[in-house]
Amino acid sequence: METKELRYLKSLAKQYPNSASVATEMINLNAILNLPKGTEHFVTDIHGEYEQFTHILRNGSGAIRRKIDDTFGDDLSLAKKKQLATLIYYPEQKLELIKQEEEAKNMDEWYEDTLKQLVKVAKKASSKYTRSKLRKSLSKDFAYVMEELMSNRSEISDQEAYYREIFNTVITVGKAEQLIIAFCNLIRRLTVDHLHVIGDIFDRGPFPHLVMDDLMNHHSIDIQWGNHDVLWMGAACGQMACIATVLRICARYGNLDILEDGYGINVLPLVRYALDNYSEDPCTCFDIHYRDDEYDTRDEELDMRIHKAISVLQFKLEGLLIKRHPEFQMNDRMLLHKMDLEKGTVEVDGVEYQLLDTFFPTVDMEHPYDLTEEEEQLMNRMQKAFLGSERLQRHVRFLYDKGSLYKVYNEHLMFHGCVPLNEDGSFREVNIGGMTYSGKRLYDRLTHYARKAYFERTEDKENLAADMLWFCWTNQNSPVFGKEKMATFERYFIADKEAHKEAKNPYYKLYENPEIIDAILADFNLSGPDVRIINGHMPVKAPKGESPVKCGGKLLIIDGGFSKAYQSTTGIAGYTLTYNSYGIVLVAHEPFTSISDALRDEKDVHSHKILEEHVTQRKLVKNTDTGQELIESLKELEQLLAAYKKGLLPEVY
Repeated sequence: METKELRYLKSLAKQYPNSASVATEMINLNAILNLPKGTEHFVTDIHGEYEQFTHILRNGSGAIRRKIDDTFGDDLSLAKKKQLATLIYYPEQKLELIKQEEEAKNMDEWYEDTLKQLVKVAKKASSKYTRSKLRKSLSKDFAYVMEELMSNRSEISDQEAYYREIFNTVITVGKAEQLIIAFCNLIRRLTVDHLHVIGDIFDRGPFPHLVMDDLMNHHSIDIQWGNHDVLWMGAACGQMACIATVLRICARYGNLDILEDGYGINVLPLVRYALDNYSEDPCTCFDIHYRDDEYDTRDEELDMRIHKAISVLQFKLEGLLIKRHPEFQMNDRMLLHKMDLEKGTVEVDGVEYQLLDTFFPTVDMEHPYDLTEEEEQLMNRMQKAFLGSERLQRHVRFLYDKGSLYKVYNEHLMFHGCVPLNEDGSFREVNIGGMTYSGKRLYDRLTHYARKAYFERTEDKENLAADMLWFCWTNQNSPVFGKEKMATFERYFIADKEAHKEAKNPYYKLYENPEIIDAILADFNLSGPDVRIINGHMPVKAPKGESPVKCGGKLLIIDGGFSKAYQSTTGIAGYTLTYNSYGIVLVAHEPFTSISDALRDEKDVHSHKILEEHVTQRKLVKNTDTGQELIESLKELEQLLAAYKKGLLPEVY
């Protein structure tokens, strides 16, 4: 009888049918293992800020500029370096501007000079890749020409004349612009090998759908879901409290266009509902957070009515959900029945507060959480619209395919939010389905429910898996939320700011303690001098002197304010991190003006280094997780080679 090992080797032999093919692959893998590791790029809390995000993505948090500096040193002027960098970031748009600025007779010379510069940068960027991987990255239309220009042809006596002839031919046949674009795309592709997105792609900013389109086109990516991501995932699964919350946040920030124009979700039924019930209500507590006069505010009164209408409906839906899940322990978040509209008060945590607004035409105080017939019809229509949005479903499927609540990668633990802790630093035990979970097991269990909600979708309103996505969004025991409560109701209806406070999980008081951070890392099977946590979610208050570097560098919190809504608090426009073979660089970015400014004035994001750590010995691929997988593959190939040599398997030629 065949052993399990021999059956596996037979299967492997279909890919490598003889000893020569095995030896060739072993040589290839050994070569890869001894190359420098590729550059990893970490971003977090994008919040729909497309222009800032796409620029940071295109410039690799400054990695492209550093690559240009390394290539040319002082041989190229600062002005030419800026133009070259902008061209690499936005090749199609920058080419159009350059053609308008350059005289026609000079364009051929400009094409040749620029192609030479791009070839040099591309060669520099490709130095840590095998020829095989480089070939896979080349434009299909220009693969031969690009490889020829990037290779050293020492056998050609007059290399300069040879390459000049290639450039002249490319220009003569009218393909210079396409080749320039191909080289720019290649340089960006080679400069950053892998992208980590540590949560919160959605909400607040106006273009999360454009961010998602860019992410779906990225060559190598993983995503750690944030609380705003799981909210949209819940909405895409048809969870009604999540749908109402997505609608409320879009209304609050003047972003209902995201739903209509971005995802084809008709919000007209919500508009009609708001006008039917709040046409005489000024809704003064429900102002709209417009962005720097970028939005047409002529419909502000209507927007405020929509904002209030969906907010009250959200509180109803949440109350119904909390009722059917007493194990969530969220009765304190049910506040509609604690209102006394005659007195104009509400009781929160045993304290009576004055209400700023007592007009609740859709709330039956005898049954405050019951939906009216009109509300039932509205939410059923909105649910069908979210479930039927092809683009939203495609984006959310990508979040599932590339994402999870956490990831361990090359000695880094990445998550959005926190590991829920008790005051004494011990892991908080969370009851889910009658069993308790904490630390890594809690993350794994919640990830299980998140996947079940999407891949085993049902129309049952009492769908535990879908409800668990709402739990992740707002429950005090959720790792991606990390607060004792979400005081949405209080912020709308109570003036006293004491009622607005949202106490953070003890994690945020204890993360400077090395023993606690080491315990968290150990729970995720990480130990050693180079392991660390990369954390999103909590904006770093730079103006108050707060640093993103915690616990002596074992923890890096890199949310610094991509979202314009946070920049008054953070004082900057986001932190990003790069990790290459030489070490890590943590960078703080100033607010980005616009892509238009970047193109016309060649303005880049002004960034400054917060932390730079160099390794004592350059990291190679064999020192990475990918390297460990390749080493395992080598062991299997060695076994296959031995089987061929012993005659256990026949060779096929």
